[in-house]
Amino acid sequence: MTDFTETELGIVESAVKERYGHAVPVEVADTELRMYPEDRELTTCPCLYWKARDCSFVIAKTGEGRFRSMFFYRVHQMFGTGREEYDDLGDCVLVLLRVQADHEKDQAGVSSGKTGQDIS
Repeated sequence: MTDFTETELGIVESAVKERYGHAVPVEVADTELRMYPEDRELTTCPCLYWKARDCSFVIAKTGEGRFRSMFFYRVHQMFGTGREEYDDLGDCVLVLLRVQADHEKDQAGVSSGKTGQDIS
């Protein structure tokens, strides 16, 4: 499995900075995944990891130009984007950040049509 390139790291760092308005450290690490649901063995894959607002994010590189993503709060609170794999890292990180932002809004009780007065 090939590691993330500097360009790929830059794509993720840029998207994360745009989302939060400041740089958030993005770490390069490894993770173990089942490449296919029927696999019994785990495969080690390079990943990018960061944490923001008590939420952890992981993007794993499962092959050349193939990426998986998830976010989680605790071990029992893991969430995906509804899509197993992406062939474009930019799409992968943007969808991940959007889905997490929507989840964060839902958890805060924010929905369409509510005003600040309704929420407080």
